[in-house]
Amino acid sequence: MNPARSAHHDRRWLILAILGIAQLMVVLDATVVNVALPSAQKALGFSDDQRQWIITGYSLAFGSMLLLGGKISDIFGRKWTFVGGLAGFAIASAVGGASGSFAMLTGARVLQGLFGALLAPAALSLLTTTFVDAKERGRAFGIFGAIAGSGASVGLLLGGVLTEVLDWRAVMYVNLLLAVVAGAGGIALLRNEAAERKQRIDLAGTLTVSGGLFALVFGLSNAQTHSWSDPLTIAMLAAAGVLLALFVWIQARVRNPLLPLRVVADRNRAASLLSIAFASVSMFGAFLFVTYYLQQNLGYSPIMTGVAFLPMTVVVMLSGTLATTKLAPRFGPRVLVSTGMAIGALAMLYLTGLGVHSSYATAILPVLLALGVALGLVFAPAMNNGTLGVAPEDAGVASASVNTSQQVGGAVGTALLSTLAASATTGFLAGSAATPAAQAAAAVHGYTTAFGWSAALFAAGAVVAAALYKRGVPQVAPGAEPAAALH
Repeated sequence: MNPARSAHHDRRWLILAILGIAQLMVVLDATVVNVALPSAQKALGFSDDQRQWIITGYSLAFGSMLLLGGKISDIFGRKWTFVGGLAGFAIASAVGGASGSFAMLTGARVLQGLFGALLAPAALSLLTTTFVDAKERGRAFGIFGAIAGSGASVGLLLGGVLTEVLDWRAVMYVNLLLAVVAGAGGIALLRNEAAERKQRIDLAGTLTVSGGLFALVFGLSNAQTHSWSDPLTIAMLAAAGVLLALFVWIQARVRNPLLPLRVVADRNRAASLLSIAFASVSMFGAFLFVTYYLQQNLGYSPIMTGVAFLPMTVVVMLSGTLATTKLAPRFGPRVLVSTGMAIGALAMLYLTGLGVHSSYATAILPVLLALGVALGLVFAPAMNNGTLGVAPEDAGVASASVNTSQQVGGAVGTALLSTLAASATTGFLAGSAATPAAQAAAAVHGYTTAFGWSAALFAAGAVVAAALYKRGVPQVAPGAEPAAALH
């Protein structure tokens, strides 16, 4: 065994720790800022219309550049792409924390998204190429998938604590600590693996997929703040469809494609990408409207709202690890992912019975516990199978595809379910006096409408997973698994 490879393999659990820190930083940054936004808005004096761009700027940059970030890690090496992404993310976070204007804060969030698009695929592909043994790989992906599934709720808690105890700027500065720890660990523990044969960047593919994903996320965000019939929404979604179709056409014809179609042609991998997307759409609806309900109806503070989500976070960790170490080797992803989706559908269906004065213990807590089981069963096996069996040179783009599914799914969920909830609330109030009681009832009606749609989307995900995943436990051909390079 090559001494460098042997040392890398011996350090695999420490490597998992630093990759987990990096993954947590990227995932929680999608929600950690949400709780701090009112304080930031008051301090910097920007309008309600401008406020959405603090969130959207990050999503646009992150979602649209992920595939390019994955390809860069494949070509130039995962270690230095990972470390560079961490360094850039830290600098962008420092700029955001020091922001004196709306433009500066928005620019910092865009930069965070760009460097996150380098960091996230590199982290997942490093995990894919580090763990050799099937059982150990299952445990590692269980932990990593649990972080992906619970990062949003951790972000809500951390954002609440930092904003209330310190200041809104602390939600940006906390990334410096995480990035320094992960970066120092990455430099010390990782070894760089770059492609033996240097490839050119697929410029046409990069432009079409980045433009298409940008148009998709922008169109969905515009639908949330304006409407689905707004001309800009229609134009951006139409442009997204054209550009993404053109991207697929280009990938089938160029010599060095940004996303080799063989990566997504595998049935289990395609099922994993779709499952992650469906679960992300549905879970973001749960987080968003349960958060609103806890704060606006039950009067929870931001910190208490984050604490309320902790039981789900713990269950996600436990179920994700159990799913990949004990259940996946016996049942395979088809049973686990479709079961997780079905549990998610039942949990969201239960939430449609929410009333204005329902209690946390009877109406919310059982749902969060069930969602913890559901997301653990979905995310950990799906992320594992989304990168299982890819060739070493494709590990980065396969990982980027997994991240793209999660990111775009979250954007779709936030926009779609927010729009449906707002329409239901408006319809409920039509023709009646807008008394405080009526407004509270209308808001809850909007939430339960969104929960009903989340249930339907989870159910659709269960059908897709059951139909697409192959029966049984996946068998990887010798030499196809990139982790084999580390034996």
